[in-house]
Amino acid sequence: MSPDGGNRAWGAAAERSAETFLAKRGLRPVDRNYRCRSGEIDLIMRDEEVLVFIEVRFRKSLGFGTPAETVTFTKQKKIVAAARHFLQSRRIHDRSPCRFDVVALSGPRQDQIDWIQDAFQPAG
Repeated sequence: MSPDGGNRAWGAAAERSAETFLAKRGLRPVDRNYRCRSGEIDLIMRDEEVLVFIEVRFRKSLGFGTPAETVTFTKQKKIVAAARHFLQSRRIHDRSPCRFDVVALSGPRQDQIDWIQDAFQPAG
């Protein structure tokens, strides 16, 4: 197993938990782990007519801050660039309103979930 294999497993579990949590609230999956040169988007879902780009963050302990606090401005720019790439590659453009959410999971069993809708806006 690679040195970060454990972290990847935790991350994959967090993404599954987040997707299940959001699906129970009416969001429908579109894509997961969308990657391009610009960055990665953990989950892409629809909330009625809104296309939602979701960053999932997990921390076992809050000793070094909350999971949501790790979504830095630099990370936001990468997510926005990847979202633009997704929209262009799917030729969606301006037909659908979009938003950027963060799902922050914490606790040893990922049992504390904070869904931050419209967590940030694209710059410029």
